[in-house]
Amino acid sequence: MNQTVLITGGTGFIGRRLTQLLKQEGYQVSLLSRSPKSIPDVRVYQWDIKKGHIDPQAIATADHIIHLAGEGIADERWSDQRKDDILNSRTQSTDLLVQALAKNPHQVKSFVGASAIGYYGGDTADRPLTETSQGGSDFLAQVVRAWERSEEQVAALGIRTVKLRIGVVLMPEGGALPKLVQPIRLGAGAPIGSGQQYISWIHLDDLCRLFIQGLSDETWQGVYNAVAPNPVTNETLTRAIADVLHRPILLPNIPNFAIKLLYGEMAIVVTGGNYVLNKRITDETDFAYQHSDLKTALQDLLT
Repeated sequence: MNQTVLITGGTGFIGRRLTQLLKQEGYQVSLLSRSPKSIPDVRVYQWDIKKGHIDPQAIATADHIIHLAGEGIADERWSDQRKDDILNSRTQSTDLLVQALAKNPHQVKSFVGASAIGYYGGDTADRPLTETSQGGSDFLAQVVRAWERSEEQVAALGIRTVKLRIGVVLMPEGGALPKLVQPIRLGAGAPIGSGQQYISWIHLDDLCRLFIQGLSDETWQGVYNAVAPNPVTNETLTRAIADVLHRPILLPNIPNFAIKLLYGEMAIVVTGGNYVLNKRITDETDFAYQHSDLKTALQDLLT
């Protein structure tokens, strides 16, 4: 195939798995990193977002760009500085890519950028949400709106642009799943709040395959909800994990106020919920999920 995919944020959990799957599909992979290091069969280029520096060779050698870079939403409590870091890590990194694409010769055919279902707001109850639904107004929604606006600058350069609004990614090493699994293994797991808040989830491999199809299929353009077909409640997810691990759920639900005391404003990440539907993927593409059923997805990840 001899096409090169340049990935930002490629050393994280999603980026590492995506690199593996891209190479299996015959793509060459290069990464942009703040601290270049040797990775087998991967070319690593340096960039520094705060200094506005990017190795022009990274752009010159790329046929496609997958943009994953951004500070973790739930890694730390949301101080004012942390909020700025979350926002700026997304918009400034995209702005730097746009500047490099505008100034340097390149052959980039597609740009597939990460976004998030936080676009719709932190808690939208059981209201079905599709790609055309109105955005929210809280902090996460503001971040995603600014993030997507920055990615639209790529489309303005004439490059086909796909934005994947990513749901809760189920993966064995990072993200939400290990945080849910650990107390359940210890016999201390329980649903959060009412347990009825919806979680729009997706298996790591299906997310990576969406990124790959987004760059390879020229009919893809614009926003897609990157979630599995069937959102579930927090209680359903908690009990499904316990079932797969053969552990009981013995404790009462964890009250919302306890989560808010622990995490502050960031508590909305776990106390809120969204019922997000993958309407464009279902109606407009031939993408086939490998893990559309929660139970079999968890068995794949945990056993």
